[in-house]
Formats: sequence, structure tokens, C-alpha cells
Amino acid sequence: MTAKLHVLRVFVGEDGAGGNPLGVFLDGDEVPESERQSVAADLGFSETVFVDDGEHGEVRIFTPGTELPFAGHPLVGTAWLLAREGFSAGCLRPSAGEVPVRHSDVLTFISGRPEWAPAFEHVRLESPEEVDALSGPPDDRDLVGAWAWEDENAGIIRARVFASRLGVFEDEATGAHAVRLAAELGMPIEIRQGVGSVILADPKSEGMVEVGGKTEFVEVGSYEL
Repeated sequence: MTAKLHVLRVFVGEDGAGGNPLGVFLDGDEVPESERQSVAADLGFSETVFVDDGEHGEVRIFTPGTELPFAGHPLVGTAWLLAREGFSAGCLRPSAGEVPVRHSDVLTFISGRPEWAPAFEHVRLESPEEVDALSGPPDDRDLVGAWAWEDENAGIIRARVFASRLGVFEDEATGAHAVRLAAELGMPIEIRQGVGSVILADPKSEGMVEVGGKTEFVEVGSYEL
């Protein structure tokens, strides 16, 4: 038995740099619930999404090690793909709750609550060069974002995120971390993460934070179950 798998890059930066790979099964019911965690582990993406109802935006998100109630780059990428495939869902529904979706030119945005995201620690360093020089997470923390201002007046941040607790040593672009950091700072920010990814995050009303960026299609193929 095979299932169709879409592969995307989410939070793509300038000139096509970066972007966090994402696997999406648009027909999630092709993959039995009992096999989804093992499929996500086998694929090895930082997250894999199973869409159970495209019109209503019902989705489930798995890292190689666990299921998440909310995550940024999987929801941004899935929202982009659903729109590309002709679905009209105005929000996504992971287990955390209703996640509004917005499209603007080539960018896709979702909104979520910081408390829905994994409990990332934030470690501020003195410079982007210190962030770049890290060989692993500060003090071997297992769920942490290390960051520094590139331009504080412009709200531009350099960050790297390590999440071994979730089965991901270092993530290329982490929307859930961006949601928590923007909420903590209380201001719109642009995060430059990984090898070239760009994430926009902006605190909104009623405790929500909007996060978004550019998604690009990579390929569609078959996964053997």
C-alpha cells in the first residue's frame, strides 16, 4: 500500500536559501493512526503532517519522536499547500485549537497562542557571531532557542533552535519558537534561523501571535506503507 507524500520547504529566505523541509500527507486517512509516529520517524523531517479533513483543516503533527498539538512550520506549510490544492479552509484545527490562516502575496501566516507551543527556553547571546559559533545547545539544554539581535531597532534576530527532547537535534526554522519569543519580547520580529530561513512573528490581540513566511514546493511522491 502506498500513500501520496508532498514535500515542501517552509520559511524560505532570500534567494531561496534555507527553508525547513516538511512532509504532508494530504490524504491522511491513507496512513493508519497506529503507523503515523513510525512513518514520521522513518521520514526524518522535523515534522510530518497528516491532513484528516482538508476542507475543515483538521490536521495532526508528528516529529520523529512525538505528536505535537501545535507547531509553526508544519501549519504554515500545510496552509499554503491546502490553498494551492484548492481547499478553502480559513483556519487549521490541530489538537491545540483553531488556528487562523492568512495569505499575503507569496507569504502564508498562521496564528497561535504561545502556551500551545513546546516550552522552549530562550538564551540570549551577545552577538550573532556567538549564535553562529555554537556547536550544540547551550549547556546541553534539550529544548532551547539561542538568539541575539542583528538589528534591535529593526526587530531583526539571529537564532538557532535545538530540540532533542522532540527528536530533533537542530531545527532549520521553528515557528513555534518564534511565537514564544515574539510574545516574550512583545514586539514584531524577523528571525533569521538556520542556514538562511526567515520567520516573521507579530503579537496580536487576545494573546495570539501571528507567524509566517514563504513556502516552496519541492516534490510529490509515493510512500510505501
